[in-house]
Amino acid sequence: MNLPALDAEQAAQLEQTRACIVDAIEAAGGAIPFDRYMELALYAPGAGYYVNGTHKFGAAGDFVTAPELSLLFGAALAHQVAEGLAQTGGQVLEFGAGSGALAADVLQRLAELDRLPAQYQILELSAELKARQTETLRRRIPALIERVVWLEQLPDPGWRGVILANEVLDAMPVSRFRKGSAGWEEQQVAWDGQAFRPLWTEPRTPRLVSSLEAIERRVGVLPPGYQSEVNLRLRPWLGAMAALLEQGLLLLIDYGYSEREYYHFERDQGTLICHFRHRAHDDPFVLPGLQDITASVDFSAVAEAGVENGLELAGYTTQAQFLLGCGLDGLLKSLQDEPEGERIDRLQAAKQLVLPSAMGERFKVMGFQRGVESPLRGFSLRDLRASL
Repeated sequence: MNLPALDAEQAAQLEQTRACIVDAIEAAGGAIPFDRYMELALYAPGAGYYVNGTHKFGAAGDFVTAPELSLLFGAALAHQVAEGLAQTGGQVLEFGAGSGALAADVLQRLAELDRLPAQYQILELSAELKARQTETLRRRIPALIERVVWLEQLPDPGWRGVILANEVLDAMPVSRFRKGSAGWEEQQVAWDGQAFRPLWTEPRTPRLVSSLEAIERRVGVLPPGYQSEVNLRLRPWLGAMAALLEQGLLLLIDYGYSEREYYHFERDQGTLICHFRHRAHDDPFVLPGLQDITASVDFSAVAEAGVENGLELAGYTTQAQFLLGCGLDGLLKSLQDEPEGERIDRLQAAKQLVLPSAMGERFKVMGFQRGVESPLRGFSLRDLRASL
């Protein structure tokens, strides 16, 4: 795969994460389901990718997210946030705040719109990421940082405001399945003394078979050898959001497909992908703790889970159409007074947010609401709910 060589610190982190996963495999009797492997590789305390001290975001990390790419992403999103806050008078809660860039951009624009929340809450379990977020916010918006509150668990029910989750769902652990000659198979992960290796067994994870049977009823019978993944944690997570939200919006931004696109017969190896130092590959077992592991989002499943938990589906569209609906074109015009070199750089970065060949069509935005009037401006230009 031509991946970069590891330095001593990375090699030590790799061994620590491997040891953590090996312990779990031995405790389970020799193998664990893939979703448990993915959970440990990403979130095991002190060892998982998202909670250890490795550098993840930006040019020096493993990948670049939209807020890292252009501050106009957060500025445009803030217009939708402001619309929600105007109706709820509540707060903002961000999941997966990364480097803190999105929080800085949203708060800066909300201040300009005179729509600041009393609190901007960030749910963050990683001490390293919290420290980085703090540094970003102190540097970017020192006058507003007192409004930012870090949480280690969900707020109490009765919460009002706007919940943001940008590139959160794709990092949820997924179950991997295969259509075998004798029926459904589930991928387990074992340790052979030198490396992790996948095993295919009869399904052991609760609800996996019933979920796959339901998918086949909707999209058609999948062919022998077909392999993909399914996120069985979506429903509990949406349930927690529904239990939390008394009034307001839930905005989910991620890359993914409708169910029929996701489980198309030609997409027969699934969507799992890994990132390490801006190299993308499909081996989740090679660098646990050092690489990101993600799977595309089945937005049909997200919509179904949200509605079943009592939320109203407010809209579904592409990132490009959402940002334009939120006033991205007006923000671009505001760049005209900037120095030419800086203006060109920002325009080029903003293009990556909306171009079909970049993030514009691949990334989608889904909104849920409770006690908020429709329509929402971000879904005013193009609504793709009928495609779900």
